[in-house]
Amino acid sequence: MSKKAFSLITIAFLVILLLLQCMFTVHQTEKAIILQLGKPVGEALGPGLHFKLPFIQNVLYFDSRILNYDARTAEALTKDKKVIILDNYARWRILDPLVFYQRLRTIPNAQSRLDDIIYSELRVVVGTYDLTEVVSTKRQEIMQKVMDQANSLIKEYGVRVVDVRIKRTDLPAENQRAIFSRMTAERERQAKEYRSEGEKEATIIRSTADRDRAILLAEAQKKSAILRGEGEAESIRIFAEAISQSPDFFEFSRSLEAYKKSLGGKTRLVLNPDDAFLRFLRRIQ
Repeated sequence: MSKKAFSLITIAFLVILLLLQCMFTVHQTEKAIILQLGKPVGEALGPGLHFKLPFIQNVLYFDSRILNYDARTAEALTKDKKVIILDNYARWRILDPLVFYQRLRTIPNAQSRLDDIIYSELRVVVGTYDLTEVVSTKRQEIMQKVMDQANSLIKEYGVRVVDVRIKRTDLPAENQRAIFSRMTAERERQAKEYRSEGEKEATIIRSTADRDRAILLAEAQKKSAILRGEGEAESIRIFAEAISQSPDFFEFSRSLEAYKKSLGGKTRLVLNPDDAFLRFLRRIQ
């Protein structure tokens, strides 16, 4: 290789290296600022191809998408003097990378500042609502107020809060134990009321059943007595008719039954032959 060719290759390499040092691209999800000796130069740059001075300037990139920030749990006092533990998060984005870099420098610093602002505003806003409103009915309204007030304080840092949400609302451990004790006592009281009401209803049902049973038995006994009386009357009537039709046969039949009962087995009777009891036996002889 000749010296001229080597020189051309060296020059081409240096030109390419220079171009690589001068050119840079910004992704569509990012914004960038140029730093010269650690100080920002110009405005923030959007997506695309850009140029900078080689070696003395460098590029600092910032994510332009929405970022998530999970805040630490913290205590707050409600309007009705209830202490609650709030677990919240925020979503935010960098609007002006140049201001952001000048005021906050890094994302951890921004999150620390967000934590201070959102927590302080959350305590202030929560303090104007009762516990039930914070937990259920007014949560959306509370979050909107916190977000608006936080944005009014943090806009000077080149960022904007997009959303603030309470993930979970808890009570301190001692409050939880006291509430659980009250809940247990309340449930026991309700259980006693339900048991007493059940026993009352059971007593009423048993009394009604016993009364109905007594009425049914009385009516059944009454009907049974009536039917028994009617049956006995009918039996007496039939018996009387039978006797009236053949009194001799009835007398003979009754005498046979008497003989069967008195003369059966090992019974010994000492009777006078002329006794009326033996009149039908004398006829047989």
